[in-house]
Formats: sequence, structure tokens, C-alpha cells
Amino acid sequence: MKEPKAISASVISRLPRYYRFLCDLATEGTIRISSKELAHRLGVTASQIRQDFNCFGGFGQQGYGYNVEQLKKEMAAILDLQAEKSAILVGAGNLGRAIVCGMKFEDMGFQLSAVFDASPDIIGQTINGTVVLNADELTAFCTAHRPQMAILCLPEKQAPETVALLEEAGVNSFWNFSHYDILGDYPQAQVTNVHLGDSLMTLSYIIHQTENRGI
Repeated sequence: MKEPKAISASVISRLPRYYRFLCDLATEGTIRISSKELAHRLGVTASQIRQDFNCFGGFGQQGYGYNVEQLKKEMAAILDLQAEKSAILVGAGNLGRAIVCGMKFEDMGFQLSAVFDASPDIIGQTINGTVVLNADELTAFCTAHRPQMAILCLPEKQAPETVALLEEAGVNSFWNFSHYDILGDYPQAQVTNVHLGDSLMTLSYIIHQTENRGI
């Protein structure tokens, strides 16, 4: 496998979908699949799949296609899913609680090591086996345990102070559910922003366009 160099964000964004689909195929007992069939099932072109895979060296064999189990392993290696990168979550309200309970972090290359909140009503609760710690302990915890990533489930107005503390404590990667523009203040940070409202507005547009076409 070649070292990935200057891979576009659009290619990277498609890798998790490839991996999920390959996991489904492996579970179904599929041994091999052609780029054409893979493309048809995913609703993309075979050319796009080949181009995406070629960014990492290509994995198929002409006349054979792709070995599903091997390709799944290659995708997992590219995404570094076998690692256990330490993560913390800040903000254990409804959204944070849902993430703690619903996400299989270990399947995605992470281990949730701590959850924090500032509310006395939430501190001390146990969520899916993890005790919620006082947000006042955030700096001390990060200094001692060096988590690699923070999940932010905070209101936008609370996020800047929290990010400042985390940056100072050495945490520079964020899965950001707040509306705070981290990159505006910390351009070197590694950030994936999740705006749930954006996806809903996108669906609104799609529904509207579909209705206008009379489909």
C-alpha cells in the first residue's frame, strides 16, 4: 500500500462508506466483487472507485476484481481503525448522552476515556458505563492522560472557552457538534464539524426539487 499523499477531502470522505459497505458484503459471505458491481451497489461510477483506490495504490486484479475481505482490511488500515486513539466528550446533555450510548468507538479507531459536564445534575451520573466528571477537572485530566481527540457537544457560547482549555492542554483534534468555528481561531487544529441542521436543510431542498419535477 502506497503512502497516501495529498489525498483530496472528497476522496477521504468516501472511504468510510466504502468500508461500511465492504463490512456488509463480508457479513453476507461475498468473497469478491468487481468495480462495476461495487459501483452499481454504491450508486457511483466504476471509474470513480478505481480512481479513489488508486490514490492508495489500487487493490484489484484485472479479470478478478476485489477480494472483499482483503479490501476491507486495506480500508481499515488506511482509516487507522485498528488504533485506539483516546477520546473525551465534553457536554453530556441529550446529544452527548446519545453519542456515548450509540457510538461504537472501538470500531472506529477510538476509545472513549472520559466524559465531562458542568451541570451538578449530570456530574457523577454513569452513562453507558462511564462516570461523568466535573468539567473543572478537564485541564488536569488532559494533562495527565493526553487524549488525542475531544468531542464537543456544547452550546456555541460555551465552546470557545472549552476549546481554549483543551488546546492549552495539548488537545488539537475535535469532533465538533457545536456551531463554534474552531478553525477561525485555531487554524492548525484538526476539526470535523457536524451540523445536524445542515443535513436537514439539504433534505428540505431535495424534497422541494423533487416535488417541483413532479416525481
